[in-house]
Amino acid sequence: MQQRRLGLQPRPSSSICLDGTQLERKGKTPVNRQVLSLVLSRLFVAVITLVIVSFAVFFATTLLPGDTATILLGQAATPEAVEGLRKAMHLDEPALFRFLRWLVGLLQGDLGTSYANDMPIAALIAGRFVNTLKLAGVTALFSVPIALTLGITAAMLRGTLYDRIVTVITIGVISVPEFMVATSAALIFAVYLKWLPALSFANEVHSLTDLLRVYAMPVITLTFVVSAQMIRMTRAAVIETLNTPYVEMALLKGASRPRIVFRHALPNALGPIVNAVALSLSYLLGGVIIVETIFNYPGIAKLMLDAVATRDLPLIQSCAMIFCLGYLLLITIADIIAILSNPRLR
Repeated sequence: MQQRRLGLQPRPSSSICLDGTQLERKGKTPVNRQVLSLVLSRLFVAVITLVIVSFAVFFATTLLPGDTATILLGQAATPEAVEGLRKAMHLDEPALFRFLRWLVGLLQGDLGTSYANDMPIAALIAGRFVNTLKLAGVTALFSVPIALTLGITAAMLRGTLYDRIVTVITIGVISVPEFMVATSAALIFAVYLKWLPALSFANEVHSLTDLLRVYAMPVITLTFVVSAQMIRMTRAAVIETLNTPYVEMALLKGASRPRIVFRHALPNALGPIVNAVALSLSYLLGGVIIVETIFNYPGIAKLMLDAVATRDLPLIQSCAMIFCLGYLLLITIADIIAILSNPRLR
């Protein structure tokens, strides 16, 4: 009041940090800057990682045994023909120059030309990549809800018979390699029961029945493999949050266990759960080589395996970069969601 009588404007309330900087009343501006800086740092780390991975992928493929020109022309090719093909494919240049040319092409969206098929790699990958995304999407549609439900309920009923059964089953599934799961599924459902085809032809889907028959075997295999690890990580994240003091206080106040889990524990465990889902889904992009090979599924992993057999280096490098890009994209999105879901940063 006295300030108004003297004609002075009231000073906005603020607080001073230990370093002398002033904060807003609600502290939103510095917090938003901190969140933005963390998000930008994650994106910067992802870009640097992608450049390092591209360097590793290129030089790892150049170490493959055998000469590409000789493999493409055959053992009966003359030395002049082999040397001419090497010059045409720039294989006579130093590896560093070839890497820089390949990296500039990637930045421009040019994946190069396949050695074996003499076709643009983008055209070869386009259809196969769509098939892989379809398989990953259908698998995620089934595996994520199942894994989150089992993981959260096992954490809620920790120590009960249900929790022990879920733990034993998940540990057992994790211990079994995916090729054994795929082979067992083929023997049971295709050979003995004859319910499903042993091979999956994604181009022959014309109805809902065809869709179920084509994707059933790969999806069953990948759901078993992916869900087990996701269940374990989700259960561990929720249990760790349930052991915090504020959850114990809510329990002492008489809150029910479902309310404690879904209202107090689950929002704070969102970061680790999202990371678990991202790690599991990233496997669907790069770890399906065995599944696609066993079921003859025409995906990008099968295309990469065929390229290794013919030593088609540009195609191998492009497929590997797509896998790495998908993995980094999922992990970066999970990190950003973990940052934004942190109550202290909000």
